[in-house]
Amino acid sequence: MKRILLAAVISSFAFGSAMAASCDSQAVSKEGKPLAGAAKTSFVKKCKADACAGKAVSKDGKPLSGAARDAVMKKCQADA
Repeated sequence: MKRILLAAVISSFAFGSAMAASCDSQAVSKEGKPLAGAAKTSFVKKCKADACAGKAVSKDGKPLSGAARDAVMKKCQADA
C-alpha cells in the first residue's frame, strides 16, 4: 500500500512540473491568439497555482492549510 501511495505522490510531482512548464504555451485566447500583458500574467499565475495545489499535502496524505500550505505553494511556484 505504501509503495502505491509513494508512486502516486511521485507521479503527481512529475505531472505538476510538466503542467507548470506548459502554462505559457496554454495562454491563448478563445480565438486562438496568444495572450499578452496582464491577461497572460494572470493566466500563468492561476495555472501555476492550480498545478501546485496537488502538492500541498502532508505526509499522511491530508491537505495542508494555513502557513504550511502557503510555504509549499510559494516554493512550488518559484520552482515552476
